[in-house]
Amino acid sequence: MRSRIVSWTRRNMPTREELERNRWIRPFAHRVLRSELWRFTRRSVPRGVALGMLVGILIPFAQILFAALLSFSVRANVPVAALTTFITNPFTTPILWVIAYKIGSWLLHVDAMTVIAPVNTAIERTELQDALQWLTGATLVTAFGLVLIAIVSSAVSYFVTGFAWRAWIGRKRKARVMRARNRTPMA
Repeated sequence: MRSRIVSWTRRNMPTREELERNRWIRPFAHRVLRSELWRFTRRSVPRGVALGMLVGILIPFAQILFAALLSFSVRANVPVAALTTFITNPFTTPILWVIAYKIGSWLLHVDAMTVIAPVNTAIERTELQDALQWLTGATLVTAFGLVLIAIVSSAVSYFVTGFAWRAWIGRKRKARVMRARNRTPMA
């Protein structure tokens, strides 16, 4: 199964030369096609995962585009950031929004039954609240929960990915050392 996915990806993934020839990318190809943005390194992959989580949870539209554009500024791996945005999809988004509402209402101490008016309309609206609501397309309570979930999950995913990357490289190095020991004849 894994080899089929890898072979399909290699067949359908555009090459660097094809991207350089694309008329839409050509004007800024020197920035988009920098090798550090496409290489899988111990620094760029965790950045890509964290950025993809942040964008995937906060921005409900054009997530891949925003993740790719923001990858340039933080030197994150572009494919990893784009793929990580798929953490939110039609199956996970409703669950995420319910959890975000629960967390937001718990932290903001919003009661379901207020005597005068719901807290969302009772609070004087600020530009930050309007921006959060526009950005997420959610109410203030849900938007607050989404921002909190996005920041926490992004930070956790950064550290987990960094730790997993380090463990994976350590296992590869250990296997390489063991193979080298087995090849050398004993004196």
